[in-house]
Amino acid sequence: MKVISDDIKKGEFKSVYLLYGEEEYLKKQYRDRLKNAIAGDDTMNYSYYDSDNASVKDIIDVCETLPFFAQKRLVIMENTGFLKSSNDELADYIKHIPDYLVIVMVEKDVDKRNKVYKAVDSVGYVCEMKPQTTATLEKWIAGLLAKDNLKISREACDLILDKTGAGMDYIRQEIEKLVSYCQGRNVVTAEDVEKVCATQTTSHIFDMISAIANKKQQQALDLYYDLLELKEPPMRILYLIVRQFNGILQVKDLMSRGISGKEIASKIGAAPFVVGKYQAQAKYFEMNTLLDALNECAKTEEAVKQGRLNDRLGVELIIIKYSK
Repeated sequence: MKVISDDIKKGEFKSVYLLYGEEEYLKKQYRDRLKNAIAGDDTMNYSYYDSDNASVKDIIDVCETLPFFAQKRLVIMENTGFLKSSNDELADYIKHIPDYLVIVMVEKDVDKRNKVYKAVDSVGYVCEMKPQTTATLEKWIAGLLAKDNLKISREACDLILDKTGAGMDYIRQEIEKLVSYCQGRNVVTAEDVEKVCATQTTSHIFDMISAIANKKQQQALDLYYDLLELKEPPMRILYLIVRQFNGILQVKDLMSRGISGKEIASKIGAAPFVVGKYQAQAKYFEMNTLLDALNECAKTEEAVKQGRLNDRLGVELIIIKYSK
């Protein structure tokens, strides 16, 4: 990301940029910063393509058009899937990209064996936007609040992350709510966060799994009913339970090999504070229990899809089984 910031500062740009990864907020931020720096309000020399209109032939035709009264032509391609499917024509074009052209590609997932990826990597700059560390997020939160002359306690900052998870888009929304709520004051407290910030579904799932791990069956069921009240579909809840159990399983396995929390976060692509939660929960589960739970979830999903089991009841039975 520093490379992009330096390029913008100097006004000297690579032929092609690839921004990919799970952190949507950072991808949008750097996409927009590049757009503003290269094209600004110039609509004649700027083109945007996504999955709905991404024809390689059309894109190359536009790329071959010289910029009109400008030094650069900018083409942004977002979530086109070109970095996961075979496309020799685009890969070859990128290898011989004209000097007046800048291409910015934004994707969630990429295949590093893909020819387009390799072409971008050889002539341009590839940047993976990963979930940020707890320390980085806390510093960012404090910076956002400081713009409105607000300070925040460590306890309140931790509570925000507990409620929102690591997604920066969601955190930003909650910070905006806090700024409005705390007008006329200079400190954001944990009480303010509790009153204003909504708890994301994934945080409810963390709490539910913790309740299951600690055999607090009624608490686990209450959290499940809360999610249903929030109109979360049972199969979406089951998917999140599976993701949680799978995360705990991976972390438990890596911990048993003596791998540090920081390394684990890098290996499984999760924020370090999320890994910390997995580590805390892993103490309460045996490996066989986690494998059995994942198998039970798969059977439940199949039974629901075949109409042999009600979805709400199916998830409830899983919670009851592993919390008793």
